Amino acid sequence: MDAQPERRRWQLVTGGVLLVVAVANVMSNRVLPGWAYAPWNLAVAGAIVLLARQATTLEQIGFTRWRRGLAWGAVLFVITTGLLLLALTMPAFNEMYHDRRVSGGAGEWVYQAFVRIPLGTAVLEETAFRAVLPGLFAIRWGVLRGSLAASLCFGLWHVLPALSLNEVNPTATRVFGTGAAGVAAAVAFAVAGTLIAGLWWCWIRYRSGSIVATIIAHIATNSVAYTIAWTVSH
Repeated sequence: MDAQPERRRWQLVTGGVLLVVAVANVMSNRVLPGWAYAPWNLAVAGAIVLLARQATTLEQIGFTRWRRGLAWGAVLFVITTGLLLLALTMPAFNEMYHDRRVSGGAGEWVYQAFVRIPLGTAVLEETAFRAVLPGLFAIRWGVLRGSLAASLCFGLWHVLPALSLNEVNPTATRVFGTGAAGVAAAVAFAVAGTLIAGLWWCWIRYRSGSIVATIIAHIATNSVAYTIAWTVSH
């Protein structure tokens, strides 16, 4: 007799989380000023956790086993940094670090690498797409299909940022070209690539049992890559 109310609650909570995430994406990419990015995304992360708790437990969304998550995260940080530095020595990948978004001074580097990326990007994206949504989807569809659905959402999350990819990265311009066709190709590539990355990070989140592991890995991937790109450009 309790199945129908529980299902209804799950639908309302999951729909609410998806709505909040969709609005947050538009706000951060098209409406809010740059300085508001990190505080806004932190607030959104907190809001969707509070929403998810109406239908899940902290363990179901990966907000437990902190020590194990830190251990996994530390190992992933070292491995990721090593791979990014290795890519710097390879001509095929070196060019990818030449990005117009890293042309600012030292202050901009500090803000991007230590504030905007960790607090504004990694915390929200990992909370949304490796914690809350996989946890909610898994209740009805199981871990595998739940992770796939969450990773598809993660891919779609990158549509708006990818619309300007051809304008800021010379490698993207050369590979995908310009014009509407080039933009469409870049967006498709971004969605597919982040979907696959999302699945990989979902595996890490479930294997480690903690969202902390993927937050650290995400910070390594983005902040270290940004630091390398900034160093190359200067």
